[in-house]
Amino acid sequence: MRIEIWSDVVCPWCYIGKRRLEEALAGFEHRDQVEVVWRSFQLDPSAPTVPTENVADMIGRKYGGGPDAARQMMSQVQQVASEVGLDFTRHADGLHLNTVDAHRLLHAAGDRRGDLKEAMLNAYFVEARNLADHDVLTELAVSVGLDADEARAVLSSDAHRAEVDADAAQAQAYGATGVPFFVVDATYGVSGAQPTEVFAQLLDQAWAARSPLTMVSAGAAPGCDGDECAI
Repeated sequence: MRIEIWSDVVCPWCYIGKRRLEEALAGFEHRDQVEVVWRSFQLDPSAPTVPTENVADMIGRKYGGGPDAARQMMSQVQQVASEVGLDFTRHADGLHLNTVDAHRLLHAAGDRRGDLKEAMLNAYFVEARNLADHDVLTELAVSVGLDADEARAVLSSDAHRAEVDADAAQAQAYGATGVPFFVVDATYGVSGAQPTEVFAQLLDQAWAARSPLTMVSAGAAPGCDGDECAI
C-alpha cells in the first residue's frame, strides 16, 4: 500500500499530521507493507529565499493585529502540537522563507527522504532554523547520511526542480488547495491533519479494498488442478 503525502516543511499542520499518521501506522497490522512517499508543495512560492521577517511578523502583517496577535493565534497550534509530542514554542520566531531548495534536496535524498523530511521539520519548528540557508540544508542532509558535496551540488543548481513542479501539478490535479494532503493507492484522499482515528480508518478501508481474495469454505467439491482432472 502506498501513501503519498503532499506537504511543506514550514507548515505546522503538516508536522502534526505526520505525527498523527505515524500513530495510526504504529497500530496498523500491515505497517511493514506500507510505503510512504513525500511529495512537494509550496505554501508560498513567492516567499523570499533570503528571509527578512519572522513568521509572527508576517502573519501579523498579513492578517492584521501585529505580531502579538499572531503569537496568540499560534499558541493554539502549539497546544495541539504538544498533544502529539512536538514542541512548537519557537515557531513564531521561525523565518518566513522560500522552501523550493528544501524540496529539491528532499527529492535528491532518495530513500533517505523520510529521514530528511523529519530533520527539516524539527529544524524549522523546534529549533527555528533557516531552511532557505544552503549551509543549514547541507548540515541536515549530512545528519541523515547524505554526502555533503552532493547536497551542495544540488543546492547550487536547479536540480530536481522539475520533480517539485510535477508534485505541485499532481496536487492541483487532485484538487488539493492546501496541505497536508494524503492519497492512498491513488484512490483515497484525505485533506488536513486529521485525528489519528481518521487515519486508522483510512488505512483499514484502503487495505480492505486491496486485500487478496478471501476464500469461503463450503465443504469439498470436485474440480480440476492443472493438467490433472479426474472425470
